[in-house]
Amino acid sequence: MKKFTHLDERGRVKMVDVTEKGITLREAKATGAVLMRPETFQMVMTGGVEKGDVLGVAKVAGIMGAKRTAELIPMCHPLNITAIDISFHPIQQENKIEIEAQVKLKGQTGVEMEALVAVATAALTIYDMCKAVDREMVISDIHLVEKKGGKSGHFLWRGNEGEGSRRK
Repeated sequence: MKKFTHLDERGRVKMVDVTEKGITLREAKATGAVLMRPETFQMVMTGGVEKGDVLGVAKVAGIMGAKRTAELIPMCHPLNITAIDISFHPIQQENKIEIEAQVKLKGQTGVEMEALVAVATAALTIYDMCKAVDREMVISDIHLVEKKGGKSGHFLWRGNEGEGSRRK
């Protein structure tokens, strides 16, 4: 049976010791979405938001969020990230902007949290920049899509079919 790695033998929190782990390529991909009113979606897509380029600012914010993950999540290791890519996929029929973050490094621990924080930060930035015209936006479905590298190997999210899925 799997166990929590951030707990010691007495059940107290700890930072995982990665001292003896080998340095390998680690990659993670996460995704999420921001749903909004049709008018808000159009404003974002046409550059009509007063605060400026919503997706451009959200991309920079997502990158910054990934780089600062260890400052936000107490048991995360500070990492020397070597690549971060944030992309947006607008879906007009649903008035939705999907966000995808890919993070890489060569190191002793994975970058799943960094990818998730990048998506969350980008989504919150979209909300912040658009809240003056739409306070009913919904940030949803933030989750890990894929993880490669390390002892636990390859993980690929399978949606409703995945082991232990809460979405069944």
